[in-house]
Amino acid sequence: MSNTPQPAPVAEERIELKARNVSFEWEKTPLHWIPGDPFTGHTINVLHLLLPAGERWFVHVYKQVLPYITDDRLREDVIGFIGQEAMHSAAHDDVLPHLKKLGLDPTPYTAQVDWLFEKLLGDRTLPPGRAREWWLMERVATIAAIEHYTAFLGNWILNAETLDRRGADPMMLDLLRWHGAEEVEHRSVAFELFMHVDGGYRRRVRTWATAFTALAFLWQRGARFFMDNDPTPTVGRASLGAFYRAGKKGMLPSTPAMLKSIPRYLSRTYHPSQEGSTAQAVAYLASSPGANGGR
Repeated sequence: MSNTPQPAPVAEERIELKARNVSFEWEKTPLHWIPGDPFTGHTINVLHLLLPAGERWFVHVYKQVLPYITDDRLREDVIGFIGQEAMHSAAHDDVLPHLKKLGLDPTPYTAQVDWLFEKLLGDRTLPPGRAREWWLMERVATIAAIEHYTAFLGNWILNAETLDRRGADPMMLDLLRWHGAEEVEHRSVAFELFMHVDGGYRRRVRTWATAFTALAFLWQRGARFFMDNDPTPTVGRASLGAFYRAGKKGMLPSTPAMLKSIPRYLSRTYHPSQEGSTAQAVAYLASSPGANGGR
């Protein structure tokens, strides 16, 4: 258990975490679900490639760390987190057959992502004791770093009104905002778990660097995969310049905002409650069609 002093939340706003039974129908969602902007749509579509395997990995790691948790309240939060992440994985996985039906087969890319999480970041044949515990704590810290960015993205999508004005598909927006709202809702769990079982600052910095580099690499590779394999011949190519310009228009997270999120996470006084609004997330979840039986 960590002896490192834990940064305090900005405000006490803990709520019970629960997995919601969601329902989304994809038959009417076009491949280019943001009219006239395949690049932005495909950049966001990378979530459907990364999250099914990534969040299954979260669940797998957290089931292993449960015996290390000595705080009953944190244990309840982690169990709620596990349930929500499992549902996120399934919901994004359901989009992939629809993409394939529309002529864009994601299998070559998802096979690589599966290898990353199941083999490179999976369980290793290590002797019981210090080596096995070290690898578990490395993965717990890595998840905390990744969850910083999922909360950042969740807060962004909840406020991305430009997508509505551009006529983005309502079903896809609801999926993304339901997921984003739950990421904001449980944004403190991964960090508090890491601080509880380890909390080492050097480990936090090291695993952040690994997670940030991997996410940036996988995201640009995924966007290029979608653009290069889009059956429409005139979609163009993915580029960092296109990402930057889309961010300036509010169609994607802005590059300056993403860069400013780095020192926040690396600050010794950081706590995830500094990111986003629980009240906003809960309000969206109460109104989300997909999270309320498709009503």
